[in-house]
Amino acid sequence: QVQLVESGGGLVQPGGSLRLSCVASGRTAGVYAMAWFRQRPGREREFVTAITGYGETIYYADSVRGRFTSSRDNAKNTVFLQMDSLKPEDTAVYYCATDLRASSVSDSPVLWGQGTHVTVSS
Repeated sequence: QVQLVESGGGLVQPGGSLRLSCVASGRTAGVYAMAWFRQRPGREREFVTAITGYGETIYYADSVRGRFTSSRDNAKNTVFLQMDSLKPEDTAVYYCATDLRASSVSDSPVLWGQGTHVTVSS
């Protein structure tokens, strides 16, 4: 079984930065495309970014493009989400997810982490 564990959330002031990590552990045979989703208070979960298995393609939601950067270190089975110029509307629980394949992540991935809370507030 593969497990995903996010970390790096917390409280940050508007304009600040955070770096989230998602580590895949367990029977991690293979390299997987990974995505970040978030659920803002009172809203449905939404797509943030996705990165293919070797990092050759990265997708961003319009709301975060230019402020968030997705990357990965396959040697450490870890993906990162660098979040800069944070806004109060970025406050959410952030989840990493995968469909356990290298090429893409669907809208409804089969495997999710437990989430990490990000609060942007002064």
